[in-house]
Amino acid sequence: MKKVLLMSLAALFLFTGCTAPRKAIIKVNDQTITQSQFNKVYKTIANDETLASMGISIPKDDNNYMYLMLKDKVVNELIVKSLVDQEIKKHHIKVTNDDINSELKLMIDKVGSKEKFEAILKRNGISNKQFMSDLKDEVKMRKLVDMIQKVKVSDGEAQTFYKKNISKFTYPDKVRASHILIMANPVAITQQLQSKPENKGISNAELKAKVDTEMNKQYQKAQSLQAELKNLPDNFEKLARTNSEDTATAKNGGDLGFFAKNEMVEQFSKQAFSQRPNTISPVVQTQFGYHIIKVTDRMAAGQEPYAKVKEQIKLYLQTQKQMTIMEKLITTLKASAKIEYIDQSYDPAKIQQKLKELGKQKQQADQSIHPEKFSNKG
Repeated sequence: MKKVLLMSLAALFLFTGCTAPRKAIIKVNDQTITQSQFNKVYKTIANDETLASMGISIPKDDNNYMYLMLKDKVVNELIVKSLVDQEIKKHHIKVTNDDINSELKLMIDKVGSKEKFEAILKRNGISNKQFMSDLKDEVKMRKLVDMIQKVKVSDGEAQTFYKKNISKFTYPDKVRASHILIMANPVAITQQLQSKPENKGISNAELKAKVDTEMNKQYQKAQSLQAELKNLPDNFEKLARTNSEDTATAKNGGDLGFFAKNEMVEQFSKQAFSQRPNTISPVVQTQFGYHIIKVTDRMAAGQEPYAKVKEQIKLYLQTQKQMTIMEKLITTLKASAKIEYIDQSYDPAKIQQKLKELGKQKQQADQSIHPEKFSNKG
């Protein structure tokens, strides 16, 4: 249900704050979208930690397929945001601090604690500042939806959903564990080193050697902590608070709460689920760095009773209805809007045409290299 709780209207959009007006690239009715606004949203997505951990880099190049896909996505999101902002302004919708605090408290209560909530944000690469900005926009949208149509979910609807989706409320074996993280990501370290003036112009071999040195330095730090815990395992929480670079869990002694195998990266889960309670792991490497894991409890597989998840189901169904209303509103707003592409390279039709051309070029290149794959058989 954690995933259910995190679903919200804000998932439809990527909201950004106002930026200084510069070169206008798109005009939506009387509101302009600037190059700097596009750049900010593009950078947020392109520099996502998940992509970086997989070694994926998306250059700003109109001949790059991934860049054009992302460009198309960002343009659409900025247009939608502009339309929704205009509608919110038209209806004089305001959001108070009490509105924000009430919504935030509801989310934290559903997750279980502020610490768990912050850990979820961290795992998804969302800063508190970004989340609060998104939450404010979400509350505005909820108010907008309420003006269009009041959404209600009956007990009967909730119970029917529970019965039809009983598998969603079963949970597998879980463990509760704490960890100490020493961050070490080769991609991130490479980028940090490349940004330093003294490393300008060094060879790939020299850069790799520097990266290996930094990785080994972090590994030795983790090994040192693990050796200390072998002799003094009761010091785990204390060492986590002072050494773990997972700041969201460090203040709680590294506690991650209960989790299933598929909720953590493979290397981490494999180790945690192989341990007995109150044991310390060897150093485990993931894309985030080096971990030392302490398993504190286990929970056998089971099923959540309807009474326990009733309110969560109602919140989920309410959100789904609100999203449907919002999607219909956006379709209506787009149909009646006057959208002018001041910079024609941001016209979705032209972006899609370019994508088709690149796709055709790739197919022709593949056919010339591997003609056997494209030959007619039989």
